[in-house]
Amino acid sequence: MLKKIFVILALLAGGTTAATASTVAVSTANVNLRAGPATSYPVVTVMPQGASIVTHGCVSDYAWCDVTFGQYRGWVSASYIQVVYKGGAVVLSAAVAPTVGVTVVTYDRAYWNTYYVAQPWYGSWTSYYRPYPPVAPRVETYGRSATCVDGNCTGTRTATGIYGGTTSQTRNCSGGECSATRETTGRFGNSASRVRNCSANDLSCNMTRTGPAGGTSTGTRTFSR
Repeated sequence: MLKKIFVILALLAGGTTAATASTVAVSTANVNLRAGPATSYPVVTVMPQGASIVTHGCVSDYAWCDVTFGQYRGWVSASYIQVVYKGGAVVLSAAVAPTVGVTVVTYDRAYWNTYYVAQPWYGSWTSYYRPYPPVAPRVETYGRSATCVDGNCTGTRTATGIYGGTTSQTRNCSGGECSATRETTGRFGNSASRVRNCSANDLSCNMTRTGPAGGTSTGTRTFSR
C-alpha cells in the first residue's frame, strides 16, 4: 500500500504547476473528513486509504488541514496526509508543509456557511465551534532520508523540538515485511519508544510501546485485503 500511495502522489504531483494554490496529497488510512479542525466536529464523509485529495492549508500548528476529497470539503488530521517531499512520500508536518506549499489558513463561520448549508447539523454551529488558538511551531530541526536496494527499503526521520527534545524513527520494508522503531527523548531526558511490525504475508501488525517509567503495552491487529 505504501508503494501504491507513492505512485498516486507522483502521478498527481506531475499534473500540477507553479501557479497551483493547493497541494495534492493522499490519505494514508480510512479517516473521517470533518466539518472543522477537531474530532468534536461532525463527520462529513469517510475518506478511504489511498484517496486522492487536495490540501488547501492547515491551522497554525499544522495539526489539522483543510482538504477537498471529490465533491466534499472538510478537515482531516495532518497525520493522515502524505505529500511528496524531496522525491519521497512523507506525512505532512509543520517542518514539511512550507516546503511543499501548504500555508496556514483560518477556520471560521464563513467556511461553515459556504460548505455545510445542506447538512442536517448546519444550524448547530455554536454547539461545535471552538476557537483554534494560534500556536508557534514546535519543531526546531527536521531531517529525513530513504534508500532502496534490491527490494529492501530503509527510511529514517529525525526531529528536534524547540525545547530540546528529540525523536527519531527508522522504517525497514522487504518482502512484504515492514518494521518501524521510534525513539523519543524529552527535554529532561525521559524517553519512550514504539516498535511496530507489519506483515503482508500473514496480514497482521503488532506493536509494543514503552513509556518513560519503563511500563509497556502491546497490541496486535489483523487486516484483510
